[in-house]
Amino acid sequence: MSDKFQSFVPSATPATWLGVMGGGQLGRMFVHAAQMMGFKVAVLEPARDCPAGHAADHLICAKYDDEAALAELALKCAAVTTEFENVPAQSLAFLAERTFVAPGAACVSVAQDRLEEKRFFTGCAPTSGVLPAPYKAILGNDDIDAIPDALFPGILKTVRMGYDGKGQVRVKSKDDVRNAFAGMGGVACVLEKMLPLAYEVSVLTARGADGESVVYPIAENVHRDGILFTTTVPGPNVCAETAAKAQAAALSIIAQLGYVGVLCIEFFVLQDGSLVVNEMAPRPHNSGHYTIDACVTSQFAQQARAMARLPLGDVRQHSPAVMLNILGDVWFEGDSDTPREPAWDKILALPGANLHLYGKDDPRRGRKMGHITFVDPTLELAQQNLRAACGILGIPF
Repeated sequence: MSDKFQSFVPSATPATWLGVMGGGQLGRMFVHAAQMMGFKVAVLEPARDCPAGHAADHLICAKYDDEAALAELALKCAAVTTEFENVPAQSLAFLAERTFVAPGAACVSVAQDRLEEKRFFTGCAPTSGVLPAPYKAILGNDDIDAIPDALFPGILKTVRMGYDGKGQVRVKSKDDVRNAFAGMGGVACVLEKMLPLAYEVSVLTARGADGESVVYPIAENVHRDGILFTTTVPGPNVCAETAAKAQAAALSIIAQLGYVGVLCIEFFVLQDGSLVVNEMAPRPHNSGHYTIDACVTSQFAQQARAMARLPLGDVRQHSPAVMLNILGDVWFEGDSDTPREPAWDKILALPGANLHLYGKDDPRRGRKMGHITFVDPTLELAQQNLRAACGILGIPF
């Protein structure tokens, strides 16, 4: 390892620069956390008016595969990360030839491809103890003809670029698959068997370049229309045995991936109590936002520590927490197309309410605009304040 890749500590004068690919809200929250630790942050993002760009010390406005821009980012920054999984893996590989990149291109490329991700999880199973749902690659009509009946009912998902419920269709027969496959333009897909789900959990874990790993408390998630609605920690349905198994599986997976940085892995808990691994995100995650207000070290501060090859932070949760996603819908009353500002004063009057808005000027229905985390002495009180907030914002509960 060359001298320029050796460990360093943050310095306020002059500050060490960290870089992030992507200008969304995850990048914005990373910028804030890194700056609190004394770092300066450069963001590379095609859109000049972006949430992370508003907060960053330097914005490089360019496409993610612009080699001149990538070279500028690498020259300025001692380490670079990504805030979303669909940044080109080739760009991360280009950066890695010039600076330290965490997570690396190979890790991100696995998470970009649902089929590769499932193959990887299957290969990890002897050690992790968990498998993905039964699945089949759908690359053409021959694959559809060969689908076993046991995979129905199922969900057909595009192999690449799907998120927040996009690129997914529920299917009950081969004819359904043919229609859905054609509707998706014949792109590579994977068919997953639908399983009797009891609830979903996500496990946030982090690993340093030295191999040290930490794992956060288990988060129980509720989705609406494919988008995360709430995250509750501790999960009201999660028993100690399930939590321990999911955390152990996550630590095994992140080690086998050779990953450096923050990784979120989603699991399904079935009605019989068994655990199934669903997918992973090679970055901080929506379900990990509770760590900002409820844990000693937030997921974003942890990301900065891993990038800087500093000791990983304490993951203890000091208070029960419930996180509510805020979508653009709450800016609109009924069927109105005219936005109005939600009653944030009433939200902030609730005990334990922590409001995080993402700096987006254009509220749209279904668009993530912010989140509220309720941090209270008891989980019951946090859930009570969640219900009150939903009432104020007009969110059905």
